[in-house]
Amino acid sequence: MVKLTIDHDTRKKLSDLKERLQFCDESGKVLGYFQPVADSSHYEGVDSLVSQEELDRRSREGGGRPLADILADLEQRA
Repeated sequence: MVKLTIDHDTRKKLSDLKERLQFCDESGKVLGYFQPVADSSHYEGVDSLVSQEELDRRSREGGGRPLADILADLEQRA
């Protein structure tokens, strides 16, 4: 990943973003997107609907299908 350091004024413009931002040049051509880091404080005190024991059980259980099988099914549908 390329890292770009922005100046103080640009940082201030981006600091209050709550959603993804589209960067465009002067002609309107899309250059890329900026996704602000989620504020984890919004999730403090929120409990998961699934217990840790259930998550552990699901992890041990495994299951699912191999990717090769899924891709083969998709190829047949195309």
